[in-house]
Amino acid sequence: MNENEITSIKGFRDILPEEVGIWQRLEAESRKVFEVFGFQEIKTPILEKTELFSRGIGEDTDIVAKEMYSFTDIKGRSLTMRPEATASVTRAYIQHRPYQKYPVQKLYSIGPMFRRERPQKGRFRQFYQINAEMFGDPGPKSDADIILMAISLFESVGLGDLTLNLNSLGCPGCRPSFKEHLRGYLADKTPLLCEDCRRRADTNPLRVFDCKIPSCKEVVTAAPTIADFLCQECRGHFESLQDYLNGSDIRFVLNSQLVRGLDYYNRTTFEVQTERLGAQNAVAGGGRYDGLVKLLGGPDHPAIGFAVGVERVVALLEDRETPALKNPDLFIAALGEKADRVSFKWIDALRKAGIWVELDYAAKGLKAQMKKAGRLGAGRVLIVGENELEAGKGILRDMVTTEQVEVDLKEIVETLKGILGR
Repeated sequence: MNENEITSIKGFRDILPEEVGIWQRLEAESRKVFEVFGFQEIKTPILEKTELFSRGIGEDTDIVAKEMYSFTDIKGRSLTMRPEATASVTRAYIQHRPYQKYPVQKLYSIGPMFRRERPQKGRFRQFYQINAEMFGDPGPKSDADIILMAISLFESVGLGDLTLNLNSLGCPGCRPSFKEHLRGYLADKTPLLCEDCRRRADTNPLRVFDCKIPSCKEVVTAAPTIADFLCQECRGHFESLQDYLNGSDIRFVLNSQLVRGLDYYNRTTFEVQTERLGAQNAVAGGGRYDGLVKLLGGPDHPAIGFAVGVERVVALLEDRETPALKNPDLFIAALGEKADRVSFKWIDALRKAGIWVELDYAAKGLKAQMKKAGRLGAGRVLIVGENELEAGKGILRDMVTTEQVEVDLKEIVETLKGILGR
């Protein structure tokens, strides 16, 4: 490597042209599935006021305490590159008040997030998420609907060997009692916990369930579970959700140790997991966050949502399909100045018809142009020189079969559109 070469920052990566096709397919399928479910796309800024995340996500979470990219701008304001999408979408929901037109709002977003975590397989400092958020309905039917949408997305891209994990986190009425019992249990296990979990055990004990360190995972196997502390209303909500999922033939696993690491979650929580990505096994996760809108200064509106980890889904798809570059439909090899001028007009007309056409910018000879067309993987080459223009006949070569045919140049644009199926 040249010592003057500037490389990307650790934890940030380039998505190269031969990789991007799978990303585009995943994004396109997401838009198609989400819009069938009545969701509309929203784009929020990458930069937000730090307060949005410290208040919404929680001061004691790892994201706020250790992982955010924050800085003070020239006016002394603390700004943060968004570490997740829900707080930003909720801020937009409050600020623009779409609920005044229709009480139930369904929104989705696709874009990059930023966290200063240790890079590892499937986890980067700039990473991409597909997010869906539904505001305005508190019932289990909307929980089931958004889970159905997540499952439909994975099925649409050919991922069926995934497991839906389901749990309830209770509500502000019943969860505090569970957290106190959990704190008491963890207090006796302090020597067995990692340094982070010793801190979490008091400030945010639910996060201990998230830890991937074997000793911590062993400790929580015998920990109290929220199921024993749910109030009657939360229990009824959770049972009704299961009935809706069973009625739609959606298989799930009840996982009493499944929590969400952000403070705003309550009641339903879920993850879609795979066994093929090692420790980072969740490809999507979400749940209900009924108090977040009010916490951020809006009306007391309920909400539920989920996020899909794009890099992790792409890794699963790459195991099944080989990423490949797209190839031009046509290459026009123009020989001579007159042919160059005329063919340039054809190229413009063909591109407007949606046909990918390439050309040689350096006006080289036929051999060099054919070699370039081959390197580009062009499906066909139209050869046009002074002689072809005089005769009104060009040569069209199929680069796969090597078959060559004469084509009339009088209506060449329409002729090529017909041959190329456009």
